[in-house]
Amino acid sequence: MSKGALKRILITGGAGFIGSKLIERLSEGRELIIFDNLSRNTLKTTQLARLEGVSVIEGDILDQGALSEVAQGCDALIHTAAIAGINQTLISPVNTMLVNMVGTANALEAARQGGVRRFIDFSTSEVFGSQAFRVQESSSTVTGAVGEARWSYAVSKLAGEHLTHAYHKQYGIETVTLRPFNVYGPGQMGEGALSIFIRKALRDETISVFGDGAQIRAWCYVDDMVEAVTCALTSDEAIGESFNIGNARAVTTIYGLAQTVCRVLGSRSRIIFKPALSADIELRIPNTEKASERLGFKAQVDLEEGIKRTATWIEAHMGELPPLPEMFNAD
Repeated sequence: MSKGALKRILITGGAGFIGSKLIERLSEGRELIIFDNLSRNTLKTTQLARLEGVSVIEGDILDQGALSEVAQGCDALIHTAAIAGINQTLISPVNTMLVNMVGTANALEAARQGGVRRFIDFSTSEVFGSQAFRVQESSSTVTGAVGEARWSYAVSKLAGEHLTHAYHKQYGIETVTLRPFNVYGPGQMGEGALSIFIRKALRDETISVFGDGAQIRAWCYVDDMVEAVTCALTSDEAIGESFNIGNARAVTTIYGLAQTVCRVLGSRSRIIFKPALSADIELRIPNTEKASERLGFKAQVDLEEGIKRTATWIEAHMGELPPLPEMFNAD
């Protein structure tokens, strides 16, 4: 499929972190419709909403009628709208489940009714459970203990992923599912360990690590994530498949991450440890060979360079960022 074939693209959650970066990448020569409740409006710190061909519609992903209306005539739908982060799951578990499950069902049905050809679904690396070392797309997914907030989030995203595959099989929609592994970078205004660590480090404030800090993560810079989405939009080999998207080179413990942020930024922040907030992911590193072979995707930005770029953006926008949460998880 040629890139030019997708001229009208609907992005749910397009005012968010990754959505805003997609606007930067995809806006030229296309019509982009951004459907978002604007609860986490990254666009307000940019001029993206004023770009030619970009329109922002305030709406709720749980409003099936409104979503179906804006999907009419779109060539592609990129579904990034979701409740993400363990803090929000702890505070609003019902809303998390509804938005992530019913919202995805609404987006898929809107795509079907609107004649959308390509549907990009955002799942999560958390579907692999607490021990995920170089996991492949065919590796078993894990649902975890009922009632544990962490797994409520993972299950809600996994349900959406299963439904996405079902819509491909039953209705022939060209669906693609992406499983992001710890995306960070400029524009991240909500939860996110790296963003929070950098904000603390820039002010020489105490950095809190929840748990023992030995949790291992692979960190993916947002530009690499956006590149994966553009590949998924155009690759015929992607249709009906799921893909791990991450950077297996940018691996460190959470404690090591805090130390690296302080070293790279020359910060005098003190690092302290606090009790874990919930069940945690001990190890999460992707195998991205399938994404490399079928999408041509390979992460380019290493961790220290990504930290520098993110810190530059945060310094420039510090006064526009929302207050830091009192608690946050290591993701």
